[in-house]
Amino acid sequence: MTGPCALHLPRERRGPAGTRQFPVAEPPAELPRVGRFPAVQPGQPAIERIGPSSELLGYRGPTACAAAGITYRQLDYWARTGLLEPSVRTAYPAGTQRLYSFRDVLVLKIVKRLLDAGVSLQNIRVAVTHLQSMELSELAGLTLMSDGATVYECTSAQQVVDLLQGGQGVFGIAVGAVWQELETTLGRLHAERTDTGETLLGEDPGDELARRRNRAV
Repeated sequence: MTGPCALHLPRERRGPAGTRQFPVAEPPAELPRVGRFPAVQPGQPAIERIGPSSELLGYRGPTACAAAGITYRQLDYWARTGLLEPSVRTAYPAGTQRLYSFRDVLVLKIVKRLLDAGVSLQNIRVAVTHLQSMELSELAGLTLMSDGATVYECTSAQQVVDLLQGGQGVFGIAVGAVWQELETTLGRLHAERTDTGETLLGEDPGDELARRRNRAV
């Protein structure tokens, strides 16, 4: 069994034996219709809904910030410097609102956690490039480990154990757990249909409880 993959720059120290290194690699529109989120797909039974991770949904900057736990200044800076640009719609031409995919927001949330753990922005860029190159379905089974300098990709429990046995002080990010947390958060926030531009309103359980209380009065 191979060890975890180190996501680091060539000049950084090497990880455990068997690791492999990754190289460094909107104009104004008509007012959109308003729907409910998760949204029912056109022509489909009401029971079939679009989940937060669907490619049919995009998230504007303020929503992405709220879900990822970052400031708008951070979001704007990372987009302008190329750390992570929105994959659905960029801010060009001038006046266009950025639109982020579920994967984009997921990576933003991971970037925030890596920054909080003291990983350098330079090493985070390498990790982001690798995460963006993976299939979305592959991310759910991924665990990222870091000692604060190097980021390692672990795809099995044994790889995590091997890394921990190295005696280094490391922390881990279970991407699947972050994914589930993000789906719950985005389900309560607004989204936009990427095919129709329809605005979809989040379903906040707190709002529903308030509506029920008001009806009972």
